[in-house]
Amino acid sequence: MINLSILGSTGSIGTQALDIAEMFDDKINITAISGNQNIDLLEKQIKKFKPKLCAVMDKEKSKILKNRISSDTKILSGLEGLTEVASNEYTDTVLTAVSGIVGLVPTVSAIESNKRIALANKETLVAGGSLITKLAKDNNIDILPVDSEHSAIFQCLQGNDYKTINKIILTASGGPFLYKDKDFLKEAEVEDALNHPNWSMGKKITIDSATLMNKGLEMIEAYWLFNVDYENIEVVVHPESIIHSAVEFVDKSIIAQMGLPDMRLPIQYALFYPNRMKNNLKSLDFFEINQLNFIKPNTKIFRCLELAYDAIKIGGSMPSVLNVANEIAVDKFLKNEISFLDISTLIEEVMNQHRSYEIRDIEGILNAKKWTEGKIKEIHL
Repeated sequence: MINLSILGSTGSIGTQALDIAEMFDDKINITAISGNQNIDLLEKQIKKFKPKLCAVMDKEKSKILKNRISSDTKILSGLEGLTEVASNEYTDTVLTAVSGIVGLVPTVSAIESNKRIALANKETLVAGGSLITKLAKDNNIDILPVDSEHSAIFQCLQGNDYKTINKIILTASGGPFLYKDKDFLKEAEVEDALNHPNWSMGKKITIDSATLMNKGLEMIEAYWLFNVDYENIEVVVHPESIIHSAVEFVDKSIIAQMGLPDMRLPIQYALFYPNRMKNNLKSLDFFEINQLNFIKPNTKIFRCLELAYDAIKIGGSMPSVLNVANEIAVDKFLKNEISFLDISTLIEEVMNQHRSYEIRDIEGILNAKKWTEGKIKEIHL
């Protein structure tokens, strides 16, 4: 039996993970869940899955939820509550599906508590890759990727020596603006950017897909997960989202992982690894797909991807600054405070003003976050 805690159970990954838990209710026991403000959904999840713990980031909302619940589920709040959901005694596996750098501290706590990590929070490795990977190694903890791309790479590497990797081919859907020019993007609305052609995801990650920052963050994540130099990680736009990523080996053989765009598959693979479980998901029909296309990303228009490569090349605190600046810029765009193209402009301006330093502990990451938040307040586009 898998005793599973889900950080971010009300989000896209979290709700799909609960779909898998329901599909395998005799093999997965939900021990703890967490959300930000959606206490209506949390209440339904508590009634259905009866977890021991539930954390709500919004402290006022947690009080409201506590008054609604008649079960034995303990209601927690804030980052402390999120950390307890990640490290509690009832849990052996933690799915980190919260969005943003808020997932860093709970993930560290989960690793230190000897929990198996199913990682869907890419910002954790972007901001703290060296710390997280070392901590996991020191504690002999598996970090199993949940992002469809990293799950694909991980699956392609089964039975192969990582030293035989020649390059990683990271596929991108291209998002809703794949064929749009700069004139269109100058006037792009929030609703346009949220209209992803293939995937159903949360708002932040959907905007990241539209800017191609999502692929930049995934490149940095792959750098830490698979110990491959960033120069050997190639991003290829693949609009159909059928090949989820591929690995080219030193003999020039390429192994790719394919399937319909459904996040439940990589979630299931991470939870049950190394076992493959029969499910009721739809199979890929090659005759229905008919053709696959591959396009080189346009980094002159979609600057965020290039900025991510710049950040990992500089190293130190720069990826943390990139990550936080992106979170703030996306939030500003969603609130109609800046334009779509201003997202990359703002991030680049912050990076240009940052003097990178070595990250030695979580405090260093949090200092980078604080510096970035302060610097953005000084910048007026």
